[in-house]
Amino acid sequence: MKRKNDRGFPDRQAIVAFIKANPGKVGTREIAREFGLKNADRVELKRILRELADDGTIKKKRHKVSEPDALPPTLVADITGRDADGELIASPTEWDEVESGEPPKIRIQMPRRPKPGTVAGVRDRVLLRVERTDDTEGPAYRGHIIKVFDKAKSRILGVFRSLPEGGGRLVPVDKKAADRELNIAPADTHGAQDGDLVSVDIVRTRSFGLASGRVKEKLGSVKSEKAISLIAIYAHDIPLQFSPAAEREAEAAEPANLKGREDWRDVPLLTIDPPDAKDHDDAVHAEADPDPNNKGGFIVNVAIADVSFYVQPGSALDRDALDRGNSVYFPDRVVPMLPERISNDLCSLVPGEPRGALAVRMVLGPDGRKRSHSFHRILMRSAAKLSYAQAQAAIDGRPDDTTGPLLDPILRPLYAAYACAKRARDERDPLNLDLPERKILLKSDGTVDRVVVPERLDAHKLIEEFMILANVAAAEMLEKKSLPLIYRVHDEPTLEKVHALAEFLETLDVPFAKSGALRPTTFNRVLAQLEGHDYYPLVSEVVLRAQAQAEYSSENYGHFGLNLRRYAHFTSPIRRYADLVVHRALVRALGLGEGALPDSETPETLSEVAAHISVTERRAMKAERETVDRLIAHHLADRIGASFQGRVSGVTRAGLFVKLAETGADGLIPIRSLGTEYFNYDESRHALVGTRSRTMYQLGDVVDVRLIEAAPIAGALRFELLSSSSETAPRERRSSGPQRRPSFKAHPGRSPDRKRKPPKPKSGKPKKGQGKNKGKNKGKGGGKKGKAW
Repeated sequence: MKRKNDRGFPDRQAIVAFIKANPGKVGTREIAREFGLKNADRVELKRILRELADDGTIKKKRHKVSEPDALPPTLVADITGRDADGELIASPTEWDEVESGEPPKIRIQMPRRPKPGTVAGVRDRVLLRVERTDDTEGPAYRGHIIKVFDKAKSRILGVFRSLPEGGGRLVPVDKKAADRELNIAPADTHGAQDGDLVSVDIVRTRSFGLASGRVKEKLGSVKSEKAISLIAIYAHDIPLQFSPAAEREAEAAEPANLKGREDWRDVPLLTIDPPDAKDHDDAVHAEADPDPNNKGGFIVNVAIADVSFYVQPGSALDRDALDRGNSVYFPDRVVPMLPERISNDLCSLVPGEPRGALAVRMVLGPDGRKRSHSFHRILMRSAAKLSYAQAQAAIDGRPDDTTGPLLDPILRPLYAAYACAKRARDERDPLNLDLPERKILLKSDGTVDRVVVPERLDAHKLIEEFMILANVAAAEMLEKKSLPLIYRVHDEPTLEKVHALAEFLETLDVPFAKSGALRPTTFNRVLAQLEGHDYYPLVSEVVLRAQAQAEYSSENYGHFGLNLRRYAHFTSPIRRYADLVVHRALVRALGLGEGALPDSETPETLSEVAAHISVTERRAMKAERETVDRLIAHHLADRIGASFQGRVSGVTRAGLFVKLAETGADGLIPIRSLGTEYFNYDESRHALVGTRSRTMYQLGDVVDVRLIEAAPIAGALRFELLSSSSETAPRERRSSGPQRRPSFKAHPGRSPDRKRKPPKPKSGKPKKGQGKNKGKNKGKGGGKKGKAW
């Protein structure tokens, strides 16, 4: 019998027990049904759930509740080993150890007769259906394999180091590789030279001593930046070659024609992209609405390359695209989701050439709100290919030979429509975190030329806003037609992160309401308060880190950052599989012909696809970030001993992460090198505080550092602190004991009442609690974590 209190209402323990027994499936409605509650009881139930969330007993995620850090019912996991009974053990592929501790273990339960494609082994990546167990001694979860993504590779990437007696050793690039160095016999070197980046097949393993390997492929010298992106490609198992079947399908594809399409070749759509873009999959056009009932309104057309026409469901092209999930962009190359015949030719909206597209026509009112929309399968002809700077220069009064004839008939109406749409955007008030993004420019030989921060132009914002409007229209249309789709979702920050942010802002005397409905406006108000203040970069970083990470899901829980109730990716099917699924769903919903979403696709099957492409997206982001780190470390390797100015971008128990102003590179100042005293990690302040002098080093502080070490293969830099010139004035901290920010006229690490030279870095063993997490926390405390909304 269900336990109830004196008022006949279920007690807290019974509610929590029900939530634990149904992970990922429980909301207010399910709890009310389980305990036979009436509508009048809902208010009391919501109050209890709010209290349970406030004290950390449960976790709320929109309309669902679960145990804190409970695993979702479906997830992607890596099989890491076997237990004492020989059962496979897995861990979630995506898990933040800094915030959530050690990842939970999942025991894989294998059926007697497994289905084809569900047999896995150690080091495989799998899609699991997960449920909690009552086992108090073993893993807290059991998992059933739905699909095996990656079979374990017996090939290892590393740097070849030659030996005087012949042959050599392989030093693996992956620090977490189960196999350390491999022995390469003289006959198995394949001509590799010392310092070459090579892939090696394991040919023999031993219980004792080094395993042996044979060089399979030489990828170039690690002294060349052209090999740097290959490290990330191989380390993250990013598919580099398309299957022969996919290549044959791509070559056999023929250009789209008017069959089954509307003729939009006379509509002057144009593309606006970065100057180095190779594929152009979106085109825009706008005009004033001639409808007298919509005076001051606009008609905006967004045309997107019709990838679904060429990539049929279940084809070899489709299988390769799903495996990749998305294109991956490196400074020196692109690993595309689709072969070049598709992405750079048939689906690239080049000027003057007829191209198939899926277009949405949107009517905006004078207030900028979308009044209506309709989708069309068309044949179009791009009027021009412009860069962002080129389009902006024309609007700013500096047209060139290309933009001059386009200025009045095309560009001015586009910008006028954007100004109209911006009114609704400003009223919606999405999260306003416009942080600068750096771009690496390479020389012709592949070496780093310089790092720049491209100027943020209205041309960028125009394209972004029109793409957002098109994405919303796609989600609305498919919901109206009751078709399954993959949403782009972004959850609101967790209660724990909101409380941590509020505590941090309290140390700066910045008010922040922890209660009430959480909206992007809540954060925008804080940022607007501090705009132009010295604290602004610091607070922007902390607000960014409080946000959840966007993902793909077949279940809609809205997009918090954009402040939208429904949102789906529709505008880049060349480089994102999620967009291709949405295109297929629209073709099916509107009866537009070939390439429709199969009837076999359901919310359950799309949930599996969404989980997979969320992982491939994060894989791409990590590979791109690591490549940039390696390129800059390679670039700075010959500047050991040079001094730089930077800003503290992360604070952990291991030390301070510093982002250089010149290049945006991140490096570590180990905590043991900060001084002779012990430093405590103050999580609420994002700071390290000296126990004796109360010297504080905080996120956002401006520092001068000396480069001590650069490791290009690892993409790691190590700094020594020279001085700190925090832009924030010393002030009293409202906590127990005096905690005044240091006077930065003195050297850091120096007690205010003592004069001594800056401490030299120690080479001995760090004190207990100082630096012991160096390896574990590396890269997790500095910079933004690649949050893609």
